[in-house]
Amino acid sequence: MAHYKAADSKREQFRRYLEKSGVLDTLTKALLLTSKDVVLVALYEEPEKPNSALDFLKHHLGASAPENPEIEALRLEVAEMKEKYEAVLEENKKLKTKLAQYEPPQEEKRDE
Repeated sequence: MAHYKAADSKREQFRRYLEKSGVLDTLTKALLLTSKDVVLVALYEEPEKPNSALDFLKHHLGASAPENPEIEALRLEVAEMKEKYEAVLEENKKLKTKLAQYEPPQEEKRDE
């Protein structure tokens, strides 16, 4: 009976450890059910619990895998496109201001 309570106590400590570190929330949101179970067992069986259970999970679930070079290239392209977009918006604003100098005011257009 004492062995049963010790095991429950150990499980409860482990559950609180996972809750406190945010792991349970992350796992609940993730749809990695089979991988999650395996990683949780590995974390449970770790003799020395890591300081960050969340980092442990990310590492073992592959969330910290190196970036695909294609993804990095796309990120750079998006950043360049954003810069170009901002430049075009600024140019558009300047051209509208310049055009407004040469257009007659709205009231004069109606009188004609």
